[in-house]
Amino acid sequence: MDLTESIAPKSDQLNADDLMAGPVTVTIREVAKGSPEQPVDVHLVEFPGRAYRPSKSMRRVLVSAWGAEASTYAGHRITLFRNPEITFGRDKVGGIEISHLSHIPKPLTVALTATRGKRKNFTVAPLAEVAKRDFLAEAEAANGDKATLRALWTAAKSAGEPQAVLDTIAAMVAPDEPAQV
Repeated sequence: MDLTESIAPKSDQLNADDLMAGPVTVTIREVAKGSPEQPVDVHLVEFPGRAYRPSKSMRRVLVSAWGAEASTYAGHRITLFRNPEITFGRDKVGGIEISHLSHIPKPLTVALTATRGKRKNFTVAPLAEVAKRDFLAEAEAANGDKATLRALWTAAKSAGEPQAVLDTIAAMVAPDEPAQV
């Protein structure tokens, strides 16, 4: 039994404690303006209703990698990890950092402020692109096998496929009925 969900904090944002089980690779749905204290909300496909609010240093990494226009970030992927060495004041509190980014051709090193007056190089690695799954082609290849089509519909829904794709697969399961799986 995986206890990861049972230890997740209840919050409207992704926290370092969410990554206790290890790094996660996520897809950016959109970037929106946040609050004065947390000016950027990165909404993730994998964490609906909970934003990743990057630190100023991690925002500098994103801008260095992808440019200043956040509206172009949708669909990009990042790997986030918990760094237990992150401090707030004098206390080690842990925080979220980026280890990998999609849409960069090679490792990227950015000089970030470590402490007042001191800079430290921070490197992110390129994230290998995952081939996009063609659910409709797989549905056609299922040759009407209802169990396979139902499994494909569930996988397509989990992958965030558009409603049109889901409806097409549902119609293949029961062509003479309203779209249901």
